[in-house]
Parts: sequence; C-alpha cells; structure tokens
Amino acid sequence: MTHDLNQALAGISGILVTPYDDAGEVAPTRLSPIIDRALSAGVHMPVVNGNTGEFYALTTDEACTMVREVAGLLGDRAPLLAGVGRGIRDACRLARVSADAGAAALMIHQPPDPFVSPRGTVDYLKAVIDAGGGLPVMLYLRNDAIGTGAIADLCALPGVKGVKWATPNPLKLAEAINACDPGITWVGGLAEVWAPPLYAVGARGFTSGLINVWPERSVAIHAALAGEDYEQANQLIAGMRAFEDIRAEELNGTNVTGVKAALLAQGHDCGPTRPPSAWPLTEAQQAKLDRFLAANGLI
Repeated sequence: MTHDLNQALAGISGILVTPYDDAGEVAPTRLSPIIDRALSAGVHMPVVNGNTGEFYALTTDEACTMVREVAGLLGDRAPLLAGVGRGIRDACRLARVSADAGAAALMIHQPPDPFVSPRGTVDYLKAVIDAGGGLPVMLYLRNDAIGTGAIADLCALPGVKGVKWATPNPLKLAEAINACDPGITWVGGLAEVWAPPLYAVGARGFTSGLINVWPERSVAIHAALAGEDYEQANQLIAGMRAFEDIRAEELNGTNVTGVKAALLAQGHDCGPTRPPSAWPLTEAQQAKLDRFLAANGLI
C-alpha cells in the first residue's frame, strides 16, 4: 500500500515507547496491542526510535532491532517514521537498516555532539540521507540557536520533506517557515500542549507520546486543530495536561517514566525506563497519575 507521506506528516506522529522484558532486553512484541490501539483510534504515523522510545538509552544494535520488529508489527497499515542519529557511522547504519526494514521516512535527530557547526550538520545530513537510499527525511530540531539561515540550508537538502520543530519559539518557527521551501511540512514537536501556538504560525501536525496511553484524545485534538477550532482544541488539551505536567517534572526526566507507568497501570508492562531517566515515579507523582487515569476512564 502506498501512503501519502505529506498527509501523514501533517497528522499525528505517535512516538512509541521501547518495551523491555524482565531481563532488561528490548521486547518489541509488547508494542503490538499499543500499536493496534493507536491505529484504531486514527493515529497517522507511528514513530520508532524517538525520544519517548528512549533512543539515547539504546545501543545501535537495539535500535536496529526495534525498527525491524516494529515495521513487521505495523505491516502496511500506516507509514513508519524511523528515528536515526548519534555518531555519523551509527546514524548511517541505522538509516540503511531502517530503509531495508521498510520505513517510509527517516527522522534525523539533531546531533547532540558538544561541537556542532551548521556546515558540519549539513555534511552529517547529506551522509545520512545518502545512507537511507533516498528515503524522505524529517529533521528533528530541538535547538533553534543555529539560526534561520542555517535552518534554511538544512531544509534545502534534497529529500527533506518535514521538520519536527521542538523549541518553544513560535516566532522563530514563523521566520523559518518563511525562509524555506513552502512544500516542507513543519510539525509541532512539543506534543499536544504546544500544538495550538505552533499551528497558529504555520505548523501542521504534532508529535505525541500520549498516543501510547490515550490515542483517542490525541486524535480529537488533531481534528479540532485541523478544523481551526482552537477553543475546542484547548479544552481537550486542558483535560490531558495533568499527564504532560507529570512528564515534565525533574527537568523532563519523568517524560518517558510517566508514559510507561501509565501503560503499566493499563495492563501493558513495557518495563522500566533506563537511567538517566527517572524510575519509578515518586509516590506523589504516581498518585497524580492514578487520579488522571481514573478520572478519564483509562484504568
């Protein structure tokens, strides 16, 4: 089946967790009911090896296993967006494996190296895009300090179809949109809470970790924003904000913790998070989560 990637990018990019078994090894088959539920709710594009998937806690071998196995679980039901990154050789290897596994596009994590130049990042992206065999690319931008000119240089590379904008700077996003090819889809990369202000300046679609736990709410928020009903979208976001507040605690160190704890409460044991993420939630955090899940009929 051929999927419309532009339509998928403008939808919900659902960042899947990485499950572990009792021995702490990756256990991708535990995602099966989570993926089924997300797709049934209408989530447009599952994402493997994203940050809600603890990408930087995985070895490259584990990330390769995850993309292969998730592609098999997904089949042709929806396009798969595969995260790649880290050192250039690891990123290129993972790009090749993701392409071979059948991913529809690559999400290239912004290099976290302490010494990153804008022109060096262009070279990095060129190499990863080439390793991916021509797969379309979504850039994952977590730091906009490189400036609008550098962002435009990155977006001018062949194959760049989208940008996951993950900084809370709508005005800089507006500048970047105006400086780049109008065919690029700018995706809200700060989940549901930040989707309305980013939509207001031209973003379309958003990433979500909530889809692991409550995909129906994510889909409802997307529908409201697509219909330009900001009042409805904000009301729906207010009803799930407690979950995002828990995830934002401890310098965002409970981001994945909150998702995995919620899944465990729902009967989907995906194991703990790996350090340096926090595990488990504190008693106070767990009590907030339990109230949220119960109030919304999620347990």
